[in-house]
Parts: sequence; C-alpha cells; structure tokens
Amino acid sequence: MKTKKHKDKILFTPGPLTTSQTVKQAMMRDLGSRDSEFIAIVQQIRRKLVELGQASPDEYTAVLMQGSGTFGLEAVVSSTVPPDGKMLIIINGAYGKRLAKIASVLKIDTITLEYPENTTPNLPEIEEMLNNDKEITNVSVVHCETTTGIINPIMEIGQHVAKSGATYFVDAMSSFGAVPLNLTECNIDYLVSSANKCIEGVPGFSFILCKLSSLKETAGYARSLSFDLLDQYLGFEKNGQFRFTPPTHTLVAFRQALEELEEEGGVNGRAERYRKNYETLVTGMRKMGFKEYLIPEHQGYIITSFLYPDDSNFSFEEFYESLNQKDYVIYPGKVSDANCFRIGNIGQIFEADIKALLATIRQTIAQMGVKLK
Repeated sequence: MKTKKHKDKILFTPGPLTTSQTVKQAMMRDLGSRDSEFIAIVQQIRRKLVELGQASPDEYTAVLMQGSGTFGLEAVVSSTVPPDGKMLIIINGAYGKRLAKIASVLKIDTITLEYPENTTPNLPEIEEMLNNDKEITNVSVVHCETTTGIINPIMEIGQHVAKSGATYFVDAMSSFGAVPLNLTECNIDYLVSSANKCIEGVPGFSFILCKLSSLKETAGYARSLSFDLLDQYLGFEKNGQFRFTPPTHTLVAFRQALEELEEEGGVNGRAERYRKNYETLVTGMRKMGFKEYLIPEHQGYIITSFLYPDDSNFSFEEFYESLNQKDYVIYPGKVSDANCFRIGNIGQIFEADIKALLATIRQTIAQMGVKLK
C-alpha cells in the first residue's frame, strides 16, 4: 500500500510545532522499551536536559513522564505537595489557572495571587504573602504565560520563595530550550516542559527537572500511581526504564531534536533565531496596523498576541480559515479582557517563513475589506 503524500502546513502556534524532516525521519524505526539501545537513549536525554538547565547532575535530575505537558504538571502537583501542605499559585493567565484547577481537583489546600493578563506579578506582594503565611509549603508560577506571551520574573520570585523555605515549581512549558535559565540561580526545585515545544520534538512526553534533595523528601506524598514522580525517578535509577509503556518513537525523535538544538548553538542559538522571528513579525504586523496586546517590556519572543482590528469586516474565523487554506496555521486568543489572536515564533520556522506569513496576512485582510488604522 502506497503512503499518501501531503504537504505540511507551517505551524505558527505554541505547540505542537513545525519539526524538521530529520526529526520526523528519526521516528521511522521500532525499538523495544527494554532494548539496551533505547535505555541508552533515555539516559542520554535525561543527562542533556539537566545540562540545558545549566545544572549539575549531582544536584538535579530529569524525570521523563508519558503524556502531554499537563501530565507533567499534574505529576509535580500531585507528587510534591505534602499531604498537609499548602500551595500558593501565582496567576496571570490561563495556564496559571490550569495549575490551580489541577490542585483543586487533587483537593490540595491552595491560595492564589492573581494579576491581569497583561501585567507581571507584584514581587513585594508575593514577598509579603510568603512572610505572613508560614503554612505555604509550595509555590508555583508559569515562566512564559502562553495566554499572552508575557515573561514572568522567575528568578526574582525564586529568591523570595527560597527565603521562605517553600518548594518552588516553575511551569516552563513554552520557554525551556529557548529562554536561557539556570536552575540553581533561580532556586527552582521542579521545572516542567514538554517534547513538542522549543526543543522541537514531537508530542508524547513531558519532562520534569528536579532538585534531587527536594525530590527525595517526597516519599509518601503521591496522590496517583501513574503520576508518582519519585517512583518514576527510582525506576529510571534502578534499571533505566519507564515503569509503564514509554513513547519510544517520540523519544528517538527527541534525541534527534536535542542534537539539532546543539548544532544550532544550544539555547542561545535557538533564542537568537526565535528573537529574529519575533522582531520580523512584530515589525511587519505594526506596518500593517496591527497592535500587540502586551507592552514591549513584558513581551517575550515565544508567542505574540495581537488585538483584533477595529473593523466590522474582520472575522477571526474567516481570517483563520483563509490562512489555514494557504497552509499557515495561527492560534486563537485566550485573553479574557480583549479579543486577540496569537502567532508563535517557535518551531522549525525561519525569518523567510515569517515574511511569507506577513505577505499572506496582508493579502487576506485586503480580501476581507479590513482597514487598519
């Protein structure tokens, strides 16, 4: 039976992303979950992830978890908050709210500090909360809040958390691999990201970078068998294997993606390409008359939210579908107080792809009769 050929659309989304042909090709083989070659690949991936976090393997480890990024988040929340613990979640977007929802479902005692989606968290307020409420055992925040693309000050927050003695958990889903960070300097105990984000692998697993001293204190905390982070770690340390069936093809592809990240110059090299994508995008959109939702000081280079044009001829559904038919995929907005759409600058896309998207957007709004001010 012949395989039907098709053309891939270019994904200007927060993930899954456009991937290289070589990453796709890496999946074109079968490996057993107990195969020595596969076990070696898993060890290599875990070691490289700690390196990307600029951390020592004596201090940090990487635990791989089957499933999407949200599975990794739930693994940390369900496994690292003590039975009588209390969690503070700092929120300025939909993904911070998702963390709070996970904690609520798990019946964890939770408080939140919530800020507008176009505002970074108030550091003095966080410090005051931690000073006044000594029952807080765990603190969580999203690094790049994909709702808007805002970048939160994880290092400064980490300094306050460290002083309080609480455990610090960072959701770095959309930033890890493209925004440089040092786990130790940020005082991070747990960081979560996934295969299909800035490292440019394919969906299938998430990973958690864990401070070993913190992880080893969590025996008996787990509220789930599948999401038991400590048990998953102990399994890897015992025989190099997943406790349950691993996504073998995804992991082989991810190993290839890590090699390509290194060839590009590591995190700094990838950041440079993404930043150029962002600058090209924003410059071109502004020339057309589009406005960003965030002020430039708060905007990261991962994904950008644009306000709908103030023109009754504009329909996002029509706009989206027209671009989609031309093989350009953007993303709906998720902001609660404004009508927005989002364009991602990440994945295996380049400045030429951004310019082609801009030309197509210009053509599309002209066809729709939209006039931008």
